[in-house]
Amino acid sequence: MADQKVWIVTGASRGIGRAIAEQALAAGDRVAIFARSDSIEDLARELGDACLACRTDVCDTASLQASVDRVIAHWGRIDVLVNNAGLHRGGRIGRISAENWDAVLATNLKGAVNVIRAADPHLQSGAAILNVGAVVGFRGFPGDSAYAASKAGLSGLTRALAIEYAARDIRVNLVIPGLVLTEMTGGLSEKALEGMRKTIPLGRYGRAEEVAEVAFWVANSTYMTGAFIPADGGLMSSFGVPG
Repeated sequence: MADQKVWIVTGASRGIGRAIAEQALAAGDRVAIFARSDSIEDLARELGDACLACRTDVCDTASLQASVDRVIAHWGRIDVLVNNAGLHRGGRIGRISAENWDAVLATNLKGAVNVIRAADPHLQSGAAILNVGAVVGFRGFPGDSAYAASKAGLSGLTRALAIEYAARDIRVNLVIPGLVLTEMTGGLSEKALEGMRKTIPLGRYGRAEEVAEVAFWVANSTYMTGAFIPADGGLMSSFGVPG
């Protein structure tokens, strides 16, 4: 159908990425799910015929370009590009290895640039780019400098590209999830999770589906660009004290 949008969602094998893909599919759109996971083909079969699996790594420009080319061969265009692929490696600045620091920046920031550059020739008027940020890109958290730096960089990239793409009528926005329980937060202790939960004004963790609802709305909002939209239970607006 002509009104069906074509989405690319990176990091779509789980968590927020998968939830965004499912939200778009539920609306009748078509979605290419990009991920490194071996299970991506199985997930596409589970999600249905409107879902295309592309096993790729956002750090590997050759495989990424091949995946974008496959989407174009399959559906002919890209309407929404979601940069959700992320890597987390914690450690205080004197202890985190150079390899881990570089890997986080390569995936979370340069990876997003790689995806946008690969898709750029196929983005037409009315298209949208949606980057998935993080609260730590705006608020400091000890032992999280690599992740925070990568997400802060993604925020700057969003605003710069919003201006750069405006002449082409392509919108670029940032969604900022709060504490959402996904596999990425699985390594945190119950004590750490409970401590963070207490700082959220709404008093609870978010769900991936709630972030996906916001992401879908932002991607379809035709007069919004360069915006940072939190889906964080009020965390960005608070001083770390519950309501």
